[in-house]
Amino acid sequence: MGTTYARAVRPDVTPGPDCVPTFDPLLGAPNRKERVMKATTDEMVSAKLPLADRDYCADKLLKYRSCRADVFPFLYKCHHEKHEYMTCEFEDYVLRMKEYERERRLLERQKRLDGAA
Repeated sequence: MGTTYARAVRPDVTPGPDCVPTFDPLLGAPNRKERVMKATTDEMVSAKLPLADRDYCADKLLKYRSCRADVFPFLYKCHHEKHEYMTCEFEDYVLRMKEYERERRLLERQKRLDGAA
């Protein structure tokens, strides 16, 4: 989505891929809830989940994998679990993009206010 170009042109207001949020998470959204991992680290390690899959949708992935193991030749029976997992992954992606955009806009706002002062 052009983030490489944006980081090259405006590195001071474009957050990096591994940046931590620098602003208060409740700024502009007072009813915001903190995200909680539903799958424990022990569950993910025992299921041998790769590090890339250990996200907020890991519990749904574990359910999907166990369903596939239970009904092996008839994998179509796990379509509901697969749909839940894929939906969770999509919603997580959208939320991460919203967080990135929020951070970028707040950095631009802070730069604008510092320039005016």
